[in-house]
Amino acid sequence: MEVKSMSGKADLGATIGATLTISSKTYSAWSLRGWLLCKLAGLDVAEQQVANDAANRAELLLLSPSVLVPRLSYMGASVWDTLAIAEFLNEQFPDAHMLPAEPIARAHCRSISGEIHSGFTNLRSALPMNLKVRHASFPVFSGARPDIERIEAIWNECMERYGGPFLFGEKPTVADAMYAPVATRFISYAVAVSPVSEAYCQTIAEWEPMKEWAAAARAEPEEMEELDVEF
Repeated sequence: MEVKSMSGKADLGATIGATLTISSKTYSAWSLRGWLLCKLAGLDVAEQQVANDAANRAELLLLSPSVLVPRLSYMGASVWDTLAIAEFLNEQFPDAHMLPAEPIARAHCRSISGEIHSGFTNLRSALPMNLKVRHASFPVFSGARPDIERIEAIWNECMERYGGPFLFGEKPTVADAMYAPVATRFISYAVAVSPVSEAYCQTIAEWEPMKEWAAAARAEPEEMEELDVEF
């Protein structure tokens, strides 16, 4: 049976084991990050989507010891953490330039990517990713305000230093894949942000891989549920 890739074309990568296990495209921020990382690398993968029910959760446990998505299977490797996926893909596809070429910028990119990976829990809980909603206004929990301010500070510094429209210049990097779900949250919940941050959110929204993912999310059945670990 022919395996179809994310683009709908016959997937050469799938024949050598390139598979990305994901959850809901509507709600799963981590799945989006992993998928965007594959796009940055130029790796065309087959998707394996796992819903959040007891049976599939058990299946995920067999596939991924941390019960987290995404999980990339490629060339015999199984990688299930987004930053690990980023580093793995950067090693496998150095010509994709997933990280900035200049060492100081590359260190900066890794640092802010690690920060979003491990922090901002109040923002995650107050504004969960949902690509099917668009609020005209939304009350933001006060505990999430410091997270929003810190994210804006990161974005503003990057724009000043590297010139935009992406965080490290003209081309997207690992950092943009990591912050893309945050941009969707700010848009979905009409979060008041600076003009610089608003422009960056629009850059992410108009990024072709992001548009592809969002269209697929809108086509998902309404009963798709978010994995608890998203928070």
